[in-house]
Amino acid sequence: MQNRLTIKDIARLSGVGKSTVSRVLNNEGSVSPQTRERVEAVIRQQGFTPSKSARAMRGQSDKVVGIIVSRLDSPSENQAVRTMLPLLYQQGYDPIVMESQFETRLVEEHLHVLQQRNVDGVILFGFTGLTAAMLSPWQEKMVVLAREYDGFSSVCYDDDGAVRLLMERLQQQGHRHISYLGVQLADATTGLRRHQAYLDACRQQRITPSVALGELSYQSGFQLAAEVIGPQTTALVCASDTIALGAIKYLQQQHIAPLQVCGIGNTPLLNFLFPETFSVELGYGSAGLQAAQQLLGQLSGEQGIRQIIVPSKLA
Repeated sequence: MQNRLTIKDIARLSGVGKSTVSRVLNNEGSVSPQTRERVEAVIRQQGFTPSKSARAMRGQSDKVVGIIVSRLDSPSENQAVRTMLPLLYQQGYDPIVMESQFETRLVEEHLHVLQQRNVDGVILFGFTGLTAAMLSPWQEKMVVLAREYDGFSSVCYDDDGAVRLLMERLQQQGHRHISYLGVQLADATTGLRRHQAYLDACRQQRITPSVALGELSYQSGFQLAAEVIGPQTTALVCASDTIALGAIKYLQQQHIAPLQVCGIGNTPLLNFLFPETFSVELGYGSAGLQAAQQLLGQLSGEQGIRQIIVPSKLA
């Protein structure tokens, strides 16, 4: 029964017109919340998914991939998406880009919409709070970026290696008083992994750690810099280039003698404004390309589930 239902049937059961059902399926905004809820309830009850021929008749591609980014204004995620798109287009897939804003509720809503639209696969930018159980219906046709989940393909950055590269470079330059500005440990990668890598490097180099943890923002870097910069401090490792920008602003405002500041991300803005800093390239573009390649391989049956780590390098 499920496969024989048409949009006309859903319209009749919902008490609305076919055009309204079509707008709900396409997630268009010109439908009242009450009507949308009524139509979606019928769709769920009937287990309805639009056929590929129906999608083609509506002028949509027969092959669609969802891309769920955490922030549309994230430079790193934009770099990754830019490398995905040409490959997806080349293989005949139309991408649908959605934003989670680091909210699990929005991810669930987006995945529900993508399921209704019968998309072929999903590339998801992961974040703390998402679980494998939440994503389980997509296991065979999803690739997660920046987070690992058991049983899912993932493309992750080498957070530990990035911090090790910075600490080794600073040691070679003769620095013995290296402070760290990071992110709260609830964040598993930018927070916990990079912080732990700094502590491990301090132990190996036999230097005393000095740490302040806050948010992933330049405001946090500006506000927390005073907690870790003392008379003996000669270098500052920041968990991201964004934090580094805030810390440098603090140093300038307080007229503190220049320190060797370094970050992670290789943001062009940091290098342009403060060429004396150095940063680690995490490989955002490479990660996006590899995520698209992995998903296409899974959808074609040529590639199994696997975990990929993108190596870091000093810029």
